[in-house]
Amino acid sequence: MNPKSRSIFYKFIPLSLLFALFLSFSTVSFAETSAEPEEEFNFSEMIMHHVTDAHEWHFATIGHTHVTIPLPVILYNTVDKKWDVFLSNKFHSEGFEGEGEHEQHNYKGYFVDDHNHIAHIDGKKFYDFSITKNVASLLLSAVLLIVVFFTIAGAYKKNHGKAPKGIQSFFEPIVMFIRDDIAKTAIVGHDKHGKAKYEKYLPYLLTVFFFIWFNNLLGLMPGGANLTGNIAVTLILALITLCITLFSSNKYYWQHIFATPGVPAWLLPIMIPVELVGILTKPFSLMIRLFANITAGHIIILSLLGLIFVAKHIAASIVIIPFALFMNAIELMVAILQAYIFTLLSAMYIGSAVEGHEAHDDYGH
Repeated sequence: MNPKSRSIFYKFIPLSLLFALFLSFSTVSFAETSAEPEEEFNFSEMIMHHVTDAHEWHFATIGHTHVTIPLPVILYNTVDKKWDVFLSNKFHSEGFEGEGEHEQHNYKGYFVDDHNHIAHIDGKKFYDFSITKNVASLLLSAVLLIVVFFTIAGAYKKNHGKAPKGIQSFFEPIVMFIRDDIAKTAIVGHDKHGKAKYEKYLPYLLTVFFFIWFNNLLGLMPGGANLTGNIAVTLILALITLCITLFSSNKYYWQHIFATPGVPAWLLPIMIPVELVGILTKPFSLMIRLFANITAGHIIILSLLGLIFVAKHIAASIVIIPFALFMNAIELMVAILQAYIFTLLSAMYIGSAVEGHEAHDDYGH
């Protein structure tokens, strides 16, 4: 780590601890108001409410008032051949369907089931294009990334030939680290035009790193969405890496799979299926690692805070809040660590697909 990067890192540590302190007390205050006095505290419901997707964005509960933003529900009814577009708060302002515990709010025949999925009371088939909390968070992070990096790009043009300032000086060491310590190291060699191979894949590596990092941090904010803890999101990120790897692969990559150097011919019927399975297990590991680490971190923090309301004694908070604060600080580090690991492994997989004949021979032997 160069002196400039080290300086940024040391400045980041106290800021991270202060931010973690804010997150810890903010989460406690939100959790405290969410448990109504007349109702017994539901531990699992509180956790699932925070880590799963929803059709409304809930920020806090103050007394009996829910601070939420209703999100657009966009449905295409294939039976009636029409679009139904409305806000999700309509589900709570119309009629009911069913009886007793199975009574459901519905609007135009649509209702949200116990798994936060929209269904139709008559079983009509429809396509759901709704903007859920995770989708809204994804769009928010995309806008944030565009604003931040267009600002940085403008600063580079304005301060051309000068030392970086402001937000540019914070992000430049990170960008340089990804370029020099990840892309250059993992994706070696030059193409037939003499251009370094890593340059072709650097935009993707930078994008996936900052996308994961930003969304990990947004997920730690009070009321934030657990986007990178959604397995569908991590699946798509892993599939993008897989597609780039396969479409960038050269003949030596496939030769290593179907005719592994140094392996006797009689072993090939065993090795080929193993190598083919290995192609799929790499993105699978990317998907599960990111999903599991981010979701587990959220569940641990929420579980610690939930113990305060299970104990029903202020003394419990004196013991538990420091642990929750410590876990919040750890999660801030995990946020950037998981972005780094995903980017590093993606670069390594791409590098193995584009490396030359000599490298594959060395690897095989």
